[in-house]
Amino acid sequence: MNVLITGSSGLIGSEAAIHYAGRGATVHGIDNNQRKRFFGPEGDTTANLRRVQSIAPDFVHYDLDIRFREGVLDLFSSSRFDLIIHCAAQPSPDLAASLPFDDFDTNAVGTLNLLEATRRHCPEAVFIHMSTNKVYGDGPNRLPLVELETRYDYEDPLDRNGIAEDFGIDQSLHSLFGASKAAADLLAQEYGRYFDLKVGVFRGGCLTGPQHAGVELHGFLSYLIKVARSGWPYTVFGYKGKQVRDQIHCADVISAFDAFYQNPRCGEVYNLGGGRENSASVLECIDLIEQRTGRKIDWTYHDEPRRGDHICYITNLSKFRSHYPNWSITRTIPDMIGEMFQLAAAA
Repeated sequence: MNVLITGSSGLIGSEAAIHYAGRGATVHGIDNNQRKRFFGPEGDTTANLRRVQSIAPDFVHYDLDIRFREGVLDLFSSSRFDLIIHCAAQPSPDLAASLPFDDFDTNAVGTLNLLEATRRHCPEAVFIHMSTNKVYGDGPNRLPLVELETRYDYEDPLDRNGIAEDFGIDQSLHSLFGASKAAADLLAQEYGRYFDLKVGVFRGGCLTGPQHAGVELHGFLSYLIKVARSGWPYTVFGYKGKQVRDQIHCADVISAFDAFYQNPRCGEVYNLGGGRENSASVLECIDLIEQRTGRKIDWTYHDEPRRGDHICYITNLSKFRSHYPNWSITRTIPDMIGEMFQLAAAA
């Protein structure tokens, strides 16, 4: 079995590389460490690459930019892949505004290059595209909400399970990142439906885990733990800190990918996050971490929220669970926090 992973030094990509190498697959990875360019030294993924290489010595690494069409097509023409997991991206809504060409060319054009290479050279392969809940823009903010002591929540009981895949993706403010990822999302769907390719689109919520190179502009929980350990100041942007995200561990993401690989569909879309059981506000996450460390986080409040930020986003997992009933969430938020602190202490 030949597996190709883009963004293979990132959180999800490296977890996927180790998972499939452990199952005896030949794993190829594309990653040119653009995260370091986007976010500076704190975003450097070199350590993750070295970790993958140490655990999976047969791992094949390509320092290739997915925007380079000829290079992508040449790679696919020389190798036959059974599974492509596409995680490479410019991942920050805030950063996209200052790097609009890099953002769109990486997220949209890079995805097109990979999809077309798959269609030409390995049309029987399963293609998994890592999308984002930002394709919904700020539309979820229009749902009726109720303000509780430490979080916002959905007012209508019909919304309790969160945002489902049929929630509209247009007529809302996305950020340029959300727009470029929406373009990639639709392209992936179209290649699945129009060309009958086995493409799965996964709209991720907050994906996290111990290997996450969290920075202020991306990787909320990882960065918050880094702040707590270092004593750095932290800024909460808007909504009184009561904005809600749901968190999902990278291992549970890979488990979902593997379920899709075993029984793929053409152009199917799934929302993938922690669901209600793994939802927490910024204030609640700060409290959980303070309880863990016994120390206060030095945080201040800035009343202006990030543009397009979700006030309350909980992933409705009903569709994926109905298609793949053996899949489940295995890590709680306290589990994830504990795992990240343990790894940091051992480093």
